[in-house]
Amino acid sequence: MIECKQITKSFGLLKVLKGIDLTVNRGEIVSIVGPSGAGKTTLLQIMGTLDKPDCGEIYYDGFNINSLKDKDLAHFRNKNIGFVFQFHQLLPEFTALENVMIPALIGNFRQSEAKKSAGEILDFLGLKDRMEHKPAELSGGEKQRVAVARALVNKPSVIFADEPSGSLDTQNKNELHQLFFDLRREFNQTFVIVTHDTQLAGITDRTVKMQDGTIQ
Repeated sequence: MIECKQITKSFGLLKVLKGIDLTVNRGEIVSIVGPSGAGKTTLLQIMGTLDKPDCGEIYYDGFNINSLKDKDLAHFRNKNIGFVFQFHQLLPEFTALENVMIPALIGNFRQSEAKKSAGEILDFLGLKDRMEHKPAELSGGEKQRVAVARALVNKPSVIFADEPSGSLDTQNKNELHQLFFDLRREFNQTFVIVTHDTQLAGITDRTVKMQDGTIQ
């Protein structure tokens, strides 16, 4: 589904990625592990089209996304990719439902359609009674499930997650990890997860180990 070919990235004189080759299959849950500074998050951002490589190519289902202009790339990202971050990045002034609606509205869904889709996914994630609550009124686990709902609302083919359970306690962490597998079973979702959590890495389909900008 996703193929990275000889991806390099430098920031000034610092070479962060040094010729990465990586393939992720459809429906696969892949963890990327390694010490801090290994290049994990940089690779995730490039695979998710949030950043561009200095050299190399990225293919989605055989299509080279390097050929897309910025506007077309943003549309591709909104339609095909979802993101989950460590600190959920919810907008505090909006309710859970409104936060989840945002990617759908950006994708030019009608408000009624966006609201319906957001409500359905929040219900699926067990948050039916929390839709009208703002982030300050939600627990840490609930906030992260709202963030997952936001990533899913446009029915993307792949979810990129950067330390998604890093700020959660043990119970919520375990529930989030199980959720990824439930979503894969329900929607055939593909997940690429950067994590320091050895428990999560141990249950994924495949673990990619990085060190010093290379895959070991």
